Amino acid sequence: MEPFVYQARPQRIVFGTGTIAAIGDEVTRLGRSRALILSTPQQEDTAADLVATLGSLAVGNFPGATVHTPVEVTEQALAQARELKADCVIAVGGGSTTGLAKAIALRTELPQIVIPTTYAGSEATPILGETSGGKKTTQRSLRVLPAVVIYDVDLSLSLPPALSVTSGLNAIAHAMEARYARDRNPVISLLAVEGVRALASALPRIVRNPADRDARSDALFGAWACGTCLGATSMGLHHKICHVLGGSFGLPHAETHAVILPHAIAYNEPVTNALLKPVADVLESATATEGLFNLARRLGAPTTLAEIGMPREGIARAADEIVANPYWNPRPVEREGVLRLLEDAFAGRQPS
Repeated sequence: MEPFVYQARPQRIVFGTGTIAAIGDEVTRLGRSRALILSTPQQEDTAADLVATLGSLAVGNFPGATVHTPVEVTEQALAQARELKADCVIAVGGGSTTGLAKAIALRTELPQIVIPTTYAGSEATPILGETSGGKKTTQRSLRVLPAVVIYDVDLSLSLPPALSVTSGLNAIAHAMEARYARDRNPVISLLAVEGVRALASALPRIVRNPADRDARSDALFGAWACGTCLGATSMGLHHKICHVLGGSFGLPHAETHAVILPHAIAYNEPVTNALLKPVADVLESATATEGLFNLARRLGAPTTLAEIGMPREGIARAADEIVANPYWNPRPVEREGVLRLLEDAFAGRQPS
């Protein structure tokens, strides 16, 4: 066994069916009584139901969360939190809402309770990505780690199959990079394989039957496992590419991860083959790259950057931004290779 360091995160997880009923208990357990509920505009009704459930423990809701956590939106939510004298925030939704809760926590140290309705996994990490002036930056801080995460299988039943697929592939990306991260450890390496196994098994069942509770439960567990992997290790080329494409070109978050994932793994697999072999076995493929690409196609996920809004003329600029300030990666991040990766992903070619 090689030497390693593993830092457990101080976070409470409540997982099951109907667990949202415990929200009031979790607020009082934190010693709080003035919760501000956060959501996207699309989930405003869910947030309103939560306000009603909490009664006097809720002081209002802010339904303006949006993708990539723009700083200007954070400032609006922060102003409302201060006006209402909120002493905690509750995020219900996917990564956009969780990101907003984290951004508020960073600036105020208010505790967060997150109720995920997708498989993004951000709720399990001390990582915050924010967008300002067309650039997305990320940082790590325990100040942005949610205090409590409530996973309720019932809330994931209405997640459309297409979004379930892209959100699930987004989560798998977290586990994939954890397998070869510079700060990997055996605890997280095992969890990464189990996270991929759970999602690779659950997503085809969800596509066939979105109301399959067992599949939804497995997917939600996989999302937690993969998110925990991301929170415990560092990110590599895959996440750098997605951050650039999202922040600079406004591409949708989960769909971008779904398209880029097999191509980023193909870039790294020549030097990480042994580390990725357990994942290839789970995917019943000769290589992890092949398994991921075939999984995405079977699930009907987007496979080209063109179809999710990437401009062809932006590829060279994206490559420049990626290599200008790369994250640590097991294979050197070189412009020619990154450019080829982006061109393959743009056209939807078999990863090379």
